[in-house]
Amino acid sequence: MTETVETQVLDRIITAHGQKPSAVIAILQDIQEHYRYLPAGVFPYLAKALKISQSGIYSVATFYENFSLLPKGKYVFKICDGTACHVRKSIPILERLRAELDLSEEKPTTDDLTFTVETVSCLGACGLAPVLTVNDKVYPAMTPDKASELLNSLKEELKNA
Repeated sequence: MTETVETQVLDRIITAHGQKPSAVIAILQDIQEHYRYLPAGVFPYLAKALKISQSGIYSVATFYENFSLLPKGKYVFKICDGTACHVRKSIPILERLRAELDLSEEKPTTDDLTFTVETVSCLGACGLAPVLTVNDKVYPAMTPDKASELLNSLKEELKNA
């Protein structure tokens, strides 16, 4: 079963990119920005609108690691596990965040869709290792305690919003 998608949102995104099959990556990026993932319902709609196969669109969506077919939280933590970060103990940071949010590799997002915790191969900030990002904002020289403090400050921010 496919999720319901807002066709007016999809139409606006498709039109903004000229309804061209060559714009499928940009279209998927905009859809993911709107939903924070790619709902299954977008694939048949895009296939019809762009006159390309669903499997072709799905292949693009699954080839690029930046696309997600699963809902992500409002705050996405990406913990670098590249060589520099790994040797400077990035895994204890990951483990702490997962423990505090009751998450795992199999369950990366909280049930309320507030937090997602995932690893990435490299964030390109080796000199700042270990590093993590939250919604693409870089936090250098992290420790498990600093990661907990950051998480708690985000939780507090949500309470006061």
